[in-house]
Amino acid sequence: MDLSRIVVAGSSGLIGAALVRSLVADGHEVVRLVRREPRAADEVRWDPDGGRVAAEVLAGCDAVVNLAGANVGARRWTDAYKESLRRGRVRGTAALASAMAGLKPGERPRVFVNGSAIGYYGETGARAVDESSPPGEGFLPELCVEWEAAAAPAREAGVRTVSVRTGLVVAREGGAWG
Repeated sequence: MDLSRIVVAGSSGLIGAALVRSLVADGHEVVRLVRREPRAADEVRWDPDGGRVAAEVLAGCDAVVNLAGANVGARRWTDAYKESLRRGRVRGTAALASAMAGLKPGERPRVFVNGSAIGYYGETGARAVDESSPPGEGFLPELCVEWEAAAAPAREAGVRTVSVRTGLVVAREGGAWG
């Protein structure tokens, strides 16, 4: 098995923490981007709200996984919380994508796995949707469209870019019915 160096933003969330545990258990090197002062050797500080990440952290890594952002289901969507959701996702994604795009071609990651949500499709009722379905209407679909679009600089620079549209997450540690 080829071992990789993977940078993970959002490593303290439910999905991110499980991903990091799995990657480390498989022997991969993981660099966790954190908003606070680093407390471990595998942590590097970044500022997603300010749109800043040190490009040298991403240089030469095999993959960047972005799961950062406030929990969509954690509380009522006040105007302030909606702005927090948007800022953390769109600015953070744009910072990562721009940093990757700014690297020399040989230093860029092979893949950028960027979080998104099934909220992209909006209320679908009984209508089946797939990746080719258009976005829905309302706050969450609009947020998902902005969030995915913020990854464009990486895609345009030749980094394979994948949007992972997750749904309700359920785990022993928490999640939708935690």
